[in-house]
Amino acid sequence: MKKFYALLLFILVAIPHNTFAQGGDKYTINEITVTGNTAFNASTIITYSRLKKGQEVSIGGDKIAEAVKKLWNSNLFNDVKIYFINITEDNKVDIEINLSDLPELNEVRIEGVKKGKKEEIIDENNLKPRVKVTENLITTTRNYLTNKYKKKGFLNAKVNVVTSEVTNDSIEKTRVNMLVNINKGNKVKIKSITFNGNDKLSDGKLRKAMKNTKKKNPIRLLKRSKYVEEDYKEDLVSLVDKYKENGYRDARVLRDSIIYNDDKTISLVIDVEEGEKYTFGKIDFVGNTVYTDEFLSQILRIEEGDTYNGVELKKRIADEEKPDGIDITNIYQNTGYMFSTINPVEVSADGNVIDLEIRITEGKPAYFNSVTVKGNDITNDHVIYREIRTRPGELYSRANIIRTIRELGQLGFFNAQAIVPDIKNPNPVDGTLDIEYTVEEQGSSQIELQGGYGGGGFIGTLGLSFNNFSLRNILNGEAYKPVPRGDGQSLALRLQASQFFQTYSFSFSEPWLNGRKPFQLSTSISHSRQFLFDPQTRRADRSRRFNITGITFGISTRLKEPDDYFLFSQALSYQHYDLQNYNTGLFTFGDGSSNNLSYTIGLTRNNTYNDPIYPTGGSNFAVSAKLSLPYSLFNGVDYKALKEERDGLDPVADIDRIGQIDQERFKWLEFYKVKFKADWYAEVAKKLVLRPSVEFGFLGAYNNDRGVIPFERFFLGGDGLGNFALDGREVIQLRGYPNQSLSSQDGGSIYNKFSLELRYPITLGQGAKIYALSFLEGGASVNSFRDFNPFDLQRSAGVGVRIFMPAFGLLGIDFGHGFDPLPGLSQKNGWETHFIIGQQF
Repeated sequence: MKKFYALLLFILVAIPHNTFAQGGDKYTINEITVTGNTAFNASTIITYSRLKKGQEVSIGGDKIAEAVKKLWNSNLFNDVKIYFINITEDNKVDIEINLSDLPELNEVRIEGVKKGKKEEIIDENNLKPRVKVTENLITTTRNYLTNKYKKKGFLNAKVNVVTSEVTNDSIEKTRVNMLVNINKGNKVKIKSITFNGNDKLSDGKLRKAMKNTKKKNPIRLLKRSKYVEEDYKEDLVSLVDKYKENGYRDARVLRDSIIYNDDKTISLVIDVEEGEKYTFGKIDFVGNTVYTDEFLSQILRIEEGDTYNGVELKKRIADEEKPDGIDITNIYQNTGYMFSTINPVEVSADGNVIDLEIRITEGKPAYFNSVTVKGNDITNDHVIYREIRTRPGELYSRANIIRTIRELGQLGFFNAQAIVPDIKNPNPVDGTLDIEYTVEEQGSSQIELQGGYGGGGFIGTLGLSFNNFSLRNILNGEAYKPVPRGDGQSLALRLQASQFFQTYSFSFSEPWLNGRKPFQLSTSISHSRQFLFDPQTRRADRSRRFNITGITFGISTRLKEPDDYFLFSQALSYQHYDLQNYNTGLFTFGDGSSNNLSYTIGLTRNNTYNDPIYPTGGSNFAVSAKLSLPYSLFNGVDYKALKEERDGLDPVADIDRIGQIDQERFKWLEFYKVKFKADWYAEVAKKLVLRPSVEFGFLGAYNNDRGVIPFERFFLGGDGLGNFALDGREVIQLRGYPNQSLSSQDGGSIYNKFSLELRYPITLGQGAKIYALSFLEGGASVNSFRDFNPFDLQRSAGVGVRIFMPAFGLLGIDFGHGFDPLPGLSQKNGWETHFIIGQQF
């Protein structure tokens, strides 16, 4: 493509010498014409040039120069000329503006990358049709792509951009096609990392400090040896920080170089200057009136004589990686002193002993003046404001801002990654500030529509979950979009059916009863019908059925002590079990009924960070006890005698009498059930999250003669998804094994489980959150403490992926490998595939 240029051509006429000295003769514009290869309207060009008839101009004057500059800077032309023509004796002149349009981009072809990356490159470089093709566009595109791939480790990446003019174009415009050829080459591996000048710290310690830049090592799996410039520059900073952590505050990298090897690898050579080792001397606090020296010293936690550690000193003053950490800055920021500054100053370094002054400017306490929210198009203001911890007139607190971000993210109504607090109008003189929280609504309602084969026939499921429901607008027709929303309530409907069972359930919860405090009221109703299989017709026998009807009322409230992350909950539930000619072995009687009236008390604490889908820190634990009344204490039944009679009966000949005894034993279910679960989240590297977890459950009986009930049991193994039964069973996930295969047929009364997951996000956007995971798990289920050994576990490991879309909830797939045999078998179970639908995180 020809080179673009600008040319300003002045036609000089004979002008007296003294006139030239004053800037040239003055001429009055008579006419202005536009010529050349341009598709723009002449009047538009003249207007844009700001030249007009009757205007005085001079050869080489500012107005002509400005007109050329303005037309050139429009980036619409590749040639700009202005001519003075037809100069008359009375100093009138005609102006001719001669232009040539820049060519427009017709189409672009990108070679050398995958199809999915081409649109990304077009968007990043604005290579859209009709874009003006300039030399700057070509150069910028080439340099951007070259640097992009070099930063990703493709040091030998080459990008070539070629344009060709489109011929036979019916439109009178110059158009070009563009070919972008990308040759990334291979990522360059690091053969060796050599340090020069290090006597105090070994090569091994320095290499370890470089967390992202590693040399080739066949036994290393988690960190690759490919060179990435951005990571390398960060690691050079980490290298110096390693010296500072060990007292060498003057350490620095003198130079670093890359050597290209014949085997297409590189070697890194880093020259360091270590300097002398220092220790901390006296540390004085200056300017502090709010807190005493002794208190601040306890927060600083540095003693005279300690090895000088500049990195740790900085964290004790203000830890940027932990916005809610315990440091001196946060101590002030969380008690109103927003305008405070804390600066450590070295006042002496004699004898390699550094004396410090921590100079504090406290400023005035700051108070919130205005607290606003924007971006909530669906959720009503009161739902948001009740979660906000920063109130007008209250003292400024960074901790309360961070907590507000977390609470808004935990609602599930907003994109937790996009919640932004914007501090406005900070006034250190008045001690006031405004804060505005920007939120981004995301779909909080979910639909579950499934169909598949299982249990001998087709199973269909329809579920609707509205997690930001508005009950008060249920009669308001205008609020149905498609349902009333915005008040933060939850309403769920679910129907699942096959020829062998039907289940219906409804639940509703109000998290802030009366809107004054976080006091949640919830209720649920469920009904299930199950039918036995008829081997003759191979269909469901509807004359042999088992019905379960249940209702639950629950309340929960947020506690203030020991902190307000604790939630105390209580629930009262009732289930009625009705059997008609339903002999399965679950009960020894096939006709009859049983009742389950129970009270559940629970305590949970959840302080996981911001995003409930992908927490990056904090913990979540829950302990609960589900209790029935101890009927055997007051109903007058001699269960010991019944047990002795039952043990003496023939299980075949006396089946009817056994059924009568068991009908009496289970007329009202008597039990207690204790559960505990705890999860921890830790960000071990950027976005890489480790999640350990432990679980335990125990189902017991008040009266051993009455025995442990056949309901409310634990079923271990598989994907952890519950089935259609409403008998209180707990389905526990343990991947790498078939569903519920690690418990007896009737379930276990004790289980424990340990799990370790490593998670990494692929995307955390609003439309979908996707993360990959790997896991190690172990668990066991038994029927008595005599058989319980918390370390005798069925073990598994595997990988998986999770996709969360607001409209459909959590979806995922896991590939788990069971290292132990199933009960009764001798060979390990091997690989299992598990599909996850709607399971918690």
